[in-house]
Amino acid sequence: MNPIGQPAGHHERGKIDEDDHDLLTFGEAGERLRLEINAAAAEVDRLQQTGPGDELDKASARLEMLRSAAARNRAQPINDRNFERFFGYPGKARRNLPGPPPDP
Repeated sequence: MNPIGQPAGHHERGKIDEDDHDLLTFGEAGERLRLEINAAAAEVDRLQQTGPGDELDKASARLEMLRSAAARNRAQPINDRNFERFFGYPGKARRNLPGPPPDP
């Protein structure tokens, strides 16, 4: 446990500056995946020291699936060509609008 009573490897997530609160955005999904990857990596580390082999195999497989999901999330397939088909209304992908670039 860490000082605030959370499991080891737990990290508080920061507020994401998004203005669409009814969708799981790429940024929100990425943040949730990051937290799960940290927790899964800590679990794999713990099991490498003390756990049975079958539990370690399951935890390692889960960690790899989470990392794969994070890579797919980073690909951000929404672009100006498919924006309307994805959201159902015309527009431009936010990252293609003028202003500061989005966080990686």
